[in-house]
Amino acid sequence: MAGNDATRGMATRRGFLLASTALAFAGGAAVAAPLAVDPARVVARPVAARHVTLKPSIFAQAQAANRAYLVFLSPDRLLHNFHKGAGLPVKAPVYGGWEAQSIAGHTLGHWLTACALQVANTGDPELRERLAYTVAELARVQAAHGDGYVGGTTRWGQDDPVGGKQVFEELRRGDIRSSRFSLNDGWVPIYTWHKVHAGLLDAHELAATPGALDVAVGLAGYFAGVIDGLSDEQVQKILVTEHGGINEAYAQTYALTGDARWLKVARRLRHKAVLDPIAAERDELAGLHANTQIPKVIGLARLHEVAGDDPGEAAAARFFHRVVTRDHSYVIGGNSDREHFGKPGQIARHMAETTCEACNSYNMLKLTRHLWSWKPDGALFDYYERAQLNHIMAHQRPGDGRFVYFMPMAAGGRRSYSTYEDSFWCCVGSGMESHAKHADSIWWKGGDGALYLNLFIPSKLDLPDGDFAIDLDTEYPRRDQVRLTLVRAPAGEREIAVRLPAWCARPAILVNGKPAGRGGPDGYARLSRRWKAGDRIELSLPMTLRAEPTPDDPNLVAFVSGPLVLAADVGLADRPFEKAAPALVGDGPAAGLLRQVGKPPHTYAARTAQGESVVFSPFFNQYDNRTAVYAPVFTKARWAGEGQAFLAAERARIDTAARTVDTVYLGEQQPEVDHKVAAANGEIIQLNGRSGRKLNPGGGWLEATLARRAGPLVLQLVYWGADAAQSAKVLADGAPIGTFVTPTGKRDGFFAVDLPLPPGSAPARVRIEAEGKPVVIYELRVMAAATA
Repeated sequence: MAGNDATRGMATRRGFLLASTALAFAGGAAVAAPLAVDPARVVARPVAARHVTLKPSIFAQAQAANRAYLVFLSPDRLLHNFHKGAGLPVKAPVYGGWEAQSIAGHTLGHWLTACALQVANTGDPELRERLAYTVAELARVQAAHGDGYVGGTTRWGQDDPVGGKQVFEELRRGDIRSSRFSLNDGWVPIYTWHKVHAGLLDAHELAATPGALDVAVGLAGYFAGVIDGLSDEQVQKILVTEHGGINEAYAQTYALTGDARWLKVARRLRHKAVLDPIAAERDELAGLHANTQIPKVIGLARLHEVAGDDPGEAAAARFFHRVVTRDHSYVIGGNSDREHFGKPGQIARHMAETTCEACNSYNMLKLTRHLWSWKPDGALFDYYERAQLNHIMAHQRPGDGRFVYFMPMAAGGRRSYSTYEDSFWCCVGSGMESHAKHADSIWWKGGDGALYLNLFIPSKLDLPDGDFAIDLDTEYPRRDQVRLTLVRAPAGEREIAVRLPAWCARPAILVNGKPAGRGGPDGYARLSRRWKAGDRIELSLPMTLRAEPTPDDPNLVAFVSGPLVLAADVGLADRPFEKAAPALVGDGPAAGLLRQVGKPPHTYAARTAQGESVVFSPFFNQYDNRTAVYAPVFTKARWAGEGQAFLAAERARIDTAARTVDTVYLGEQQPEVDHKVAAANGEIIQLNGRSGRKLNPGGGWLEATLARRAGPLVLQLVYWGADAAQSAKVLADGAPIGTFVTPTGKRDGFFAVDLPLPPGSAPARVRIEAEGKPVVIYELRVMAAATA
């Protein structure tokens, strides 16, 4: 990577005084008196990362690549909009990608947290200095505003951060114009506000950055002042727009200061339309933007921990985690298709290039940590391990530290990586955090003194005050042996609890060479004794192959070897995938269709129904391959009867992909941003497991910009078959191209109406105008016209 601008100076006393001045406008100075959380609610805590040192491994490699990216990024470029909006001289140009759009500033918050995590683990002096400098600059920004405000967002289509602050001031006056991803013409400004708030809290708590808590409290006071004069109904209207974990940030501010004001604000920021059904244990997630919801539930979990006066908060968090991991997740532990939840148990129908947004897994792992701390349960860390190894480790390419937004589950899918200076998607931000925290969940301590081993990551544990010091050595997950060597042991009898993964049928554990310990109902082997230096614990976790079918199609299966999801290598990522998905044929258990190739485990070969040889190996490190995670499996009889139809459907899929010029999924955040969608007299809807746009008669319209190319083209408008007798006028670049009309008879399923679209080298501005009744459209596609 290239170098970046040198960090300009250290934090100064003047900067901290400026922060204190800003607090005078924000409701008083921070009360640094953290709460003591009731041990009945939080019975175990992670060992602080400063007591854990990673040894060489895939995890250490990922953390090193991530650290290089954190150092590469220029604080002054991330601060550009903050300085500009406060009327201060800018010190460096703004970055590209999302940082050059209305959502500008969210990356700074993620970067603060990621740097704080790195400092908390290794004490990194360079990142510690950069944190101090950045927080001092934010204090200057806050002082210049004079009311606690610290933001860098803008309005749609504008580059002036002053407009971003005006959004909040309009809200204060009760002028609220909200949709799922737009608030008063700003792209999710409270989501971005949350990232900065959370980053400051983490800089204080994890890295002891001077002044960070003061700036955070000033920031908290500003937004609290915005909603103080609003009714609960008005606050709920604001919360319609994606707002990240703003309730969690206020709960954490309460935990760090003991000021009950922040607890009250956190409770006001409960989005009832989503969280009340979850609290009532109703799965109404279909069609909802997944990562909008997960942080809200994390907020409920944190409220349970810091307050504990509403048992429904804990119950809601548990229910949500259960249904998402059981009914909405793919084999790698990730969830969502095009960022949205589908119907419960429907995975097979959602095999696409746009599955498994990385932010979702990042947040689900955060939620898992909360639930486990309330009641240690090995099954929770079985899930954590599944998502960490197979999604998070696939999400960053360790050779260059770049990140992936979606993790494709479609056959032939490939990963699309961020750039260093022109992406800054949400998944880049959460990725910087994910790969700074590999040391933070290996070891945990129970309130009863028990020491828990949850993740098998090569590391050194060195607890203070004469407590345990342990070397953890392993090639896991490549091999199945884990060895613990006690370097130091405390006096008296102590318990070490070792997770025995549920996927392992015959785990074995030895203490000093002798069998010891069995798994209990909570998934742990509990070893109690008077330990001494030199004691050894050896864990053997034999890894066998198994097949995991999708819940809605038992003939569509993924293969898992030990903790690792396998995938078929179907070619290099830089080459097109123009053949059928690898189908397997045979009678008997699906796992028997693969044969192991060499040693160690995790590499298998099979011959497809098409007669080709294919190799299945761990999915996570196939960084530059096209892969197939799920394989259709046929018995010999089924293939004889259905094989030709399968191959014909695959040919049709390949043809459709080749003909597709552009697609916009309506009602979904990033596709609408990318295609400059605008609409009036309508709404975003979630029906039939998908998002879409409803246009009302009497002025309802929608516009989108779509790519096109030379040659005959059609515009496809996708609708739900039960929405009969719809009619809308369709124009391209201001000229009518036809009428969107759906049949009068109702039917189930999604269908498309084709209209001719004039070819051209420039994008087309398509406009749809509702006529006699409401019109609901889910998708727009530009396609090359089919040849005869």
